[in-house]
Amino acid sequence: MSVNVNRSVSDQFYRYKMPRLIAKVEGKGNGIKTVIVNMVDVAKALNRPPTYPTKFFGCELGAQTQFDTKNDRYIVNGSHEANKLQDMLDGFIRKFVLCTECDNPETDLHVNPKKQTIGTSCKACGNRGMLDTRHKLCTFILKNPPESNDSGSASVKKEKEKKNRKKDKENGSGSGEAGNHDNFDAPQAVDGDDDDEDWAEETTEEAQRRRMEEISDHAKNLTLSEDLEKPLEERVNLFYNFVKQKKESGTIDGADKEILAEAERLDVKAMGPLILSELLFNENIRDQIKKYKRHFLRFCHNNKKAQKYLMGGFECVVKLHQVQLLPRVPIILKDLYDADLLEEDVIFAWAEKVSKKYVSKELAKEIHAKAAPFVKWLKEAEEESEGSEEEEEEDDENVEVPYFFPHFQTLKRVNFDPQDETRVKLTSV
Repeated sequence: MSVNVNRSVSDQFYRYKMPRLIAKVEGKGNGIKTVIVNMVDVAKALNRPPTYPTKFFGCELGAQTQFDTKNDRYIVNGSHEANKLQDMLDGFIRKFVLCTECDNPETDLHVNPKKQTIGTSCKACGNRGMLDTRHKLCTFILKNPPESNDSGSASVKKEKEKKNRKKDKENGSGSGEAGNHDNFDAPQAVDGDDDDEDWAEETTEEAQRRRMEEISDHAKNLTLSEDLEKPLEERVNLFYNFVKQKKESGTIDGADKEILAEAERLDVKAMGPLILSELLFNENIRDQIKKYKRHFLRFCHNNKKAQKYLMGGFECVVKLHQVQLLPRVPIILKDLYDADLLEEDVIFAWAEKVSKKYVSKELAKEIHAKAAPFVKWLKEAEEESEGSEEEEEEDDENVEVPYFFPHFQTLKRVNFDPQDETRVKLTSV
């Protein structure tokens, strides 16, 4: 059974078809694996080597892959359903097959290992572009570029030459040489015209603008491998400076996608809420939770590890503004919970044990004491079981947090807002 290459197109007469993935699970226990039976046929329909989509599955699933090209066996470790892999293949097609202009799959990849770039060219509309090399699969493609079609085109040329020679012999030997000479000159003329056309396209304003954008993107991508090799503390500081620059330039409100992409590029996504808390929260945290909700959701949605770092950042903000925020701990936690930034089990696990990872033991106890009414209300409302959360918390306590808040120590306390309805009277500071 065949399906549309671009499955977002529902037209049954869509000309670009591919076989539906067939997956077969083999083995048991630790040796269980999924064999993609028809990967060669699927890859042929996409005009890509079968190793590319197989490796893409491994990158997305965090699983090892195996290639047996002689026997056409392409394997992903673990047990995976065919429907799940088919949906995942749509992501591969969108990123590495479809043209960015016309959405047709008639594209070729052009790999330049020296410059560490991967270009694309569309046969349908002529669009040329560059792939974003931040995906892990791009590293594999750079090391294993697709085979060129030179050998195929050479065989086609030879066949045409033989046919022309036969015709020339029938017409006379003298015309044969001239015929052969014409056959060799024609492709050169065509190639020359293509070069002229490409050069003419590059002189247009739109082409120049696109080229400059591609060059700037390449320059950013070239630093990817270097940044990932740096220690975690340096990568965290790079991310901190990136967010700080967005804040100081006044562009942070609409930069939530860029901030997430930078965190993923530096492989510090889980710690993102901790750094965002440092830069975006102060004593007006309740208003700031509403303002920057979208920024935090990109990190915390269905990510319990990121939510735990958010709890750590919350404690640090309370430490900096104890007088203003300590009495308001329960209502702030409720704001975070209502904004879907914290899940119940994360809050319960945090409340189970007082930790001195982020603040002193004494302050941590005070924060937990203030939060107790909210935690009690939440437990009664949801009637959650705490067994699994306690086990997860014990595992997390054994992991050291490599972020020591050097920036928190340099921040100055902002003056308390006298117009705040929830302020408290300052007796002594």
